Order: sequence, then structure tokens, then C-alpha cells
Amino acid sequence: MGSADWETIRDRKLEEQQSRTGQAWLMPQSQLSSDNVLDVTDLPRSCGNLSSREVYITDSYDASRLAAAIRAKTYTAIEVTTTYCKRAAIANQLTSCLTGCLFASALARADAHLDRTGQTLGPLHGLPISVKDTFDAKGIDSSVGISALAFHPAQENAPIIDTLLAAGTVIHCKTNVPQSMLALDSVNNIFGRVLNPRNQRQWTAGGSSGGEAVLVAMRGSVMGVGTDVGGSIRIPAFVNGIVGFKPGKGMISSKGLTTGQSPAAGKVGLEACVGPIARTIEDLGLFMEIIENSRMWEIDADVKAEDGVVDQEIGILPSDGITVPLPPITSTLHRLTQTLQTQTHKPITLIALNLVTTGFSKCQSLASKVFSAEGSSHLLSLISSTSSPLIPWLSSRLRSKTLLPSPISVPSSPEKMNSLHNCCVPSGSTTKSIY
Repeated sequence: MGSADWETIRDRKLEEQQSRTGQAWLMPQSQLSSDNVLDVTDLPRSCGNLSSREVYITDSYDASRLAAAIRAKTYTAIEVTTTYCKRAAIANQLTSCLTGCLFASALARADAHLDRTGQTLGPLHGLPISVKDTFDAKGIDSSVGISALAFHPAQENAPIIDTLLAAGTVIHCKTNVPQSMLALDSVNNIFGRVLNPRNQRQWTAGGSSGGEAVLVAMRGSVMGVGTDVGGSIRIPAFVNGIVGFKPGKGMISSKGLTTGQSPAAGKVGLEACVGPIARTIEDLGLFMEIIENSRMWEIDADVKAEDGVVDQEIGILPSDGITVPLPPITSTLHRLTQTLQTQTHKPITLIALNLVTTGFSKCQSLASKVFSAEGSSHLLSLISSTSSPLIPWLSSRLRSKTLLPSPISVPSSPEKMNSLHNCCVPSGSTTKSIY
């Protein structure tokens, strides 16, 4: 598709999305919100497309209780999956939160294991879970809002996809992101802007996991999976009135992510962390429990193994030195500190961090540079290959840079390497030669 222009690719991609959406599940045009209706959160339950039973399924259960209801045969996985697919289709009509509609494969998988074996599959059997567009799912695009990446389906699943499938989930949607995912408002030139269902005209849906947060908030997914470097899970969760969690680096595999950047960018820059988005804190805990029990380090060496370490150090940052947190945040941080000090079973050392304004400013400036440490040339070349414009957020922030001379000059001998090393050693230092 590299030779086609971005508008042709966009039109084809939207046609594909429409063909994979259950047209009978959609609201008629006459029911869609008018310009003077800002809050559309109630429309899926009031539009008449969902039965009272389907509304109850999507409105009344968190992930653990719904999984228990499926195991108890209160509902079948096929009924739950159908219900969430219908609600996701309506949510997308209202907010443009989806990129991939995996409804057909989700319905085919829902009760397949149970029908074949008579047993449920894993602790999350039959739960419809959505994933951010960046996660590779075999046979499905990960275009991340870049037209040049459309119609290039992934060859295999990301490890997090396989882990969730092994736990019994059904992946029914991929969700919308900003172009390249390097923005805090989710808009691109293929699927458009994700709208905040609480106020479609005036509030952002956040980014870069904006589509994921909106779909979960609209109850089109039991819970979802996003990525976060500098707020890409936490900000969308906050502005959509739900919860999200950014785990530490190396807790969950980040392999199998399409970003549009060069393969080395995540290693020399700031690597994204994979984490959950949900409607309850309990569901965040359930997700992390599933991850912990999956022993993901056995399929990805970058994931930290559970090694029985008993001593931990946790930094507590009451303020960044610039902005004082709101009272509920300050209160929560205080309660968390007390809990860590008194109610944990492992020895934990708490370190109070004092970050003054000048120090934080330097951190912010350095982080901004590291975000594009490889120069953004690969990403910009990819975007421009279909004559696609940059979204406004990126047009003033993304610049192609040459960071290293070409070709790179490599010292020809250990002696030359030592001379370069020694010229940087302070006078009087006893540091020895590196060779």
C-alpha cells in the first residue's frame, strides 16, 4: 500500500471496518446525537438496540464477577461476547474509538473450548477484552493511525495477546490512537478523533490510549490493555472517569508492539510499559494477578522473573516541586505510605524524594529529547510516504534530526580507545585503562 495516497487508504480502511461491524447492531442515523447533545454515555443503554438483559450484563458486572457468572452458567460466553460486541459497535458510532472490529473471530472463539472439551478455559473464560491498536494480533493490522501501515496484517500475536487468550479471554476489538501514538489527544488521519463521551465537543478523550479508555468507559469492553510512557494510560483513564495502571518497566512483555518508529527506538529512547484500563481497581488487580501467574518471563527474557527478592525500596514523591497535587491525591498518597509502612509482609524501605523545580525542569527537558532519541526520521519518512499530513499535535513537535555523523567513526585500535577514555578522566584519577 506504500504507493497509494493516504486518502485512498483511509477510505478503504473505513470500508473494511464497516464491513466487519454488525450493521444490525448500529443505531439509526436519526438517533445519533445532535450538536447540542454533549454527553452520550447513556445512549447505548437507551437507544433500544440492547435488550434489558444485555444492558444488565454490561452495566452490572466487573470482570471477576462476570467471569464467575459465566462459569456458573448464568450466561454463556457467546451471549456475553455478542452483547459486548453490540455495545462496542454503538460506542464506535458515537466516539470513533475503534480501529479493528474482531467481532467474527471473537464470536467463533467464545465457547469453542467449552463446546470441544466441556470445560471452561482459564480464569477469564469468555470475557471480551479490547486492546490498543499498537498490539499485534495475527491477521489484523496495527496501523497506529499511520496510513502506510494499513493493510499489513501482523504475522503473529504479541505475547500479551497470547497470555490473555490462554487465560480464556476473547479479544473483540482494537482501539483508536493518535497518529504514531506520540500525542495526548487521540486523533489520526484514518479513523479520526476519539471523542470523550461525557462531553464530545469540549473535552479530550486523552492519549495515547484514548480509544481504549473510551470503549471501557462506554462499557463496550470488560477491560482493556494500553501502553504508557508519560501518561498514555493514566491520562485517558482520568479524563474518562475510569482507572488505569502503569506497571514498572519489565513487569509485562512489551514485545509485539507496532509503533511506526524504528525497531531500535524503544531501546535507545523511553520504552512503553503495558498495563490495564478498567472500571474498578479490583479489575486492575485481577489483570496483574493473571500476568503474574502467566510466568511471562519464560517467553520474553526482558520480563523480570519472580526471584523471591524480599528487600524493596519505594520512592515517595509528594510533589514535583511545581504543582501541589489536589487534596484527594495527597490524601491517597499519605494513606498508601502508611499502608506500606505497617501492613506489608516484606521489608520495604520508603525513600522520600525531594524534586526541586530546577531539577524537574531538567528531567522534563531530557525526557522530551529521549522520546525522539533516534531522530524521528524513520517515523516521518513512513508518514510522508503516503503524502499524509501530520496531525496538529505533532506538526509543531516532531522534527527530523540527524543525531550522529554518517558514517560513524570507530576508533581503530585499543590504544586509540584508551586515549579517548583517558581524556575524559579527571586529573589525578586512578581510573585504569579500559583495555
